[in-house]
Amino acid sequence: MTERTDDDPTGGREPAPTRVTSADVARIAGVSVSAVSLAFNNRPGIGEATRQRILDAAAELNWRPLRAARALKGAANDAIGLVIARPARTLGVEPFFAHILSGLQSRLSPEGIALQLLIVEDTAAEVATYRRWAAEHRVDGLVLLDLVVDDPRPAVVADLGIPAVMLGGHGADAPVSSVWVDDHAAMAHVLEYLAALGHTRIGHVSGVAEFQHTRRRLDAVAERSADLGVEVRSLPTDFTDAQGAAATRRLLMTRPRPTAIVFDSDVMAVAGLAVAAEMGVAVPGDLSVLSFDDSTLTAMTHPSVTALSRDTDDLGAATATELLRVVAEGGPPRQVQVATPELVVRGSTAPPAAG
Repeated sequence: MTERTDDDPTGGREPAPTRVTSADVARIAGVSVSAVSLAFNNRPGIGEATRQRILDAAAELNWRPLRAARALKGAANDAIGLVIARPARTLGVEPFFAHILSGLQSRLSPEGIALQLLIVEDTAAEVATYRRWAAEHRVDGLVLLDLVVDDPRPAVVADLGIPAVMLGGHGADAPVSSVWVDDHAAMAHVLEYLAALGHTRIGHVSGVAEFQHTRRRLDAVAERSADLGVEVRSLPTDFTDAQGAAATRRLLMTRPRPTAIVFDSDVMAVAGLAVAAEMGVAVPGDLSVLSFDDSTLTAMTHPSVTALSRDTDDLGAATATELLRVVAEGGPPRQVQVATPELVVRGSTAPPAAG
């Protein structure tokens, strides 16, 4: 039996095991702590032999960088939060969200990290959720979606001290890191393609006008249409098939009607195809249809829809990768630009009919 003495501060209990840190790995490998970070993030600055020595030391200590860093920061929830302020019906019909979630989970699951998803009615409810989660230490990090102009959320989560990454943004400095796509360049490419086909009257069924990515597309329309000699009429929607169909009817009832319509989502593009068929407007003979998003929907319709194609799963994975880095390492915010979507030409676009 172990006896307690005045010289035994543990009171006879076994001492708690010491938590392994990156400093321990660095000591075993004979390198600096920053070299450990370089090795595990696959960055230049160390030789391959040094990198392998660090990995071997980590394996010997059974140390994993993300878990260790989060433990040192006092985070132990194994959960990343995602709050979406959109109607649930929108999420049910847009493949974009399913692919984003798939991409996020593809990076989080191997780390044993869950994705906590909550759907709320507006931005105020979203911010209230962040404040509650911060007070309860509910999640280790956040993914922010659907950024709006003058969005208050990045500053809020930065003030709360929750690691976060925005999916979106415009490449400018921000309070938190972002993973973003150049929507301006993508829309400019779409207009250039249609103008090259000979279209001069173009409809644009856009998304929510307050969203930053929608605004960048509208800015591209305003800046490039005059240079290209095209007239573009944009109608805002909430991204649903119902509003996409309604906007298509409005455009096709104008005189002279557009010879091409660009849709800001694949769901709305497919809805637009249905409206064109209903109104006896042949695609692509009388009307070219182009989608800003590509998916199984756009590839399976008849005719199949010309679309800007990007790997949305990879976009989600890139966002998760940056968030894991922020949680593990901290540091100043970064702006990570991913590849601009490429145009995949299919059967829904053609030169406008003569006359």
